[in-house]
Amino acid sequence: MAEQMRVVTKDIEIPGIDTLAVYQAHGGYAALRKALAMEPVAVMEEVKISGLRGRGGAGFPTGMKWSFLAKGSSKPTYLACNADESEPGTFKDRMIMERLPHRLVEGVLISAYATGTKTAFIYIRGELKQAARQVGRAIQEAYDAGLAGKNIMGTGIDIDIILHRGAGAYICGEETALMESLEGKRGYPRLKPPFPAAAGIYGGPTVINNCETLSTVPLILANGGAWYAGIGTEKSKGTRIFCVSGHVNKPGNYELPMGTPLRTIIDDYAGGVLGGKRVKAIIPGGSSTPMLDASKLDIPMDYESVAAAGSMLGAAGVIVLDEDTCIVGAVLRMTEFYRDESCGKCTPCREGTYWLVELLERLEHGGGRGSDIALLRDICDNISGKSFCPLGDAATSSIISSIKLFADEYLYHVTQGRCLVGEGARQAIAAH
Repeated sequence: MAEQMRVVTKDIEIPGIDTLAVYQAHGGYAALRKALAMEPVAVMEEVKISGLRGRGGAGFPTGMKWSFLAKGSSKPTYLACNADESEPGTFKDRMIMERLPHRLVEGVLISAYATGTKTAFIYIRGELKQAARQVGRAIQEAYDAGLAGKNIMGTGIDIDIILHRGAGAYICGEETALMESLEGKRGYPRLKPPFPAAAGIYGGPTVINNCETLSTVPLILANGGAWYAGIGTEKSKGTRIFCVSGHVNKPGNYELPMGTPLRTIIDDYAGGVLGGKRVKAIIPGGSSTPMLDASKLDIPMDYESVAAAGSMLGAAGVIVLDEDTCIVGAVLRMTEFYRDESCGKCTPCREGTYWLVELLERLEHGGGRGSDIALLRDICDNISGKSFCPLGDAATSSIISSIKLFADEYLYHVTQGRCLVGEGARQAIAAH
């Protein structure tokens, strides 16, 4: 396998790197010391120069996001690390928290200092028990060593870090629902505006960044923003941890420069498709992003190229589907997830996801009608862009894109009452 370009995952193979002693022996917290000797605005400027963009899905420039924080508020400023990694197809944040917890803690401390934050939260998905244990231990080690809490490194700067465990709700990965959950309320999304930068946690100005985003900050401070900006493409800087799963020989996390071709990721790093089969479809950014077909295998994996191809880089959860995949069945499975995870606050998402599953089940199990495909499109149109949060859009993306790319499979389900592909379909066709 070709060598990865490790930035965030630097030192990940070193035994004991999850402990403070070993992490410091390999340069850990030197970036924090460097940052504390700078003015907060200078730290923020270094992150702007780096071109780092949010790794949680939206891809918004991190330094710019920090600069939007309301100034002169009578309420404290807060920072929240969104580690509620629940998107099907993504598992990079879990790896960082379990194996490099101090890199995340150091990134949170530097980011909190840059944004004038005295209290930072790390919000971890409820099911990630080992990740929570590792991060909790790292926080305690940081406190015991004078790296967090009062008078950090003798500088007179105070920053507290609070670990918060979620309860396993996908909706809490949405930033406003995350804030509601942090405040002890039910994880419902808030209407915006006001945006978190103006009125977030407990009404104070709040910046929310993804786990991978914050874990990149120490390396930027250590090596300089210009160094990081020299990796990747003109508009998509740095590296990205690609989570590759599905029908591949070597599923896993691969950290590579932004702009690495999709085919290279699948063939050179993930070992190619299982059984030597052909790629049929790829979901490039986690299940909430539109599907691409095999004609897009050579696109560079950066924000602009994936968008131009008709999808989104999202959380970089690359799901590979081989030639024997029933697209209708795969889409049904994904839509069931969004139906179950809808918080129920708004009618289009609550009711619409239920009916999408009903229609897809009917198609998948041989009861499809000629009007079902148009009805699926109509329901998607009544959900997408008409919900409180992006969950509604996420629930419809696989349906709309798959109908566009694989309309013949949907029609086959309607006319023949069975899948167009797979062993069962081939036997049925041969028997005819």
